[in-house]
Amino acid sequence: MFYGIIIRMYYFEMNPYLRDVKPLNDYALELWFENDEHRIFDVKPYLSKGIFTRLQDPAIFSSARVVAGSVEWAGELDLSYDTLYLESKPAEASNAA
Repeated sequence: MFYGIIIRMYYFEMNPYLRDVKPLNDYALELWFENDEHRIFDVKPYLSKGIFTRLQDPAIFSSARVVAGSVEWAGELDLSYDTLYLESKPAEASNAA
């Protein structure tokens, strides 16, 4: 248990909680993290997987909100802040591509 606490404390610093989210066109999320990073997360790879197929409905996708540092949608759909941070790209790099 002691080692888990140390790992979690270290891991938290590497992957900050989400502060704000804005759903974008083309199934992307604009993200702002507690460390002031501004990033873009592409949700498209998840849209064909399990319960995430429900996010293909634009009304559901656009209802994204921040809960406990992660993104949540109605119907018990969520993405962890770890996934969002690790698989997103800096907003500036996403705009340049």
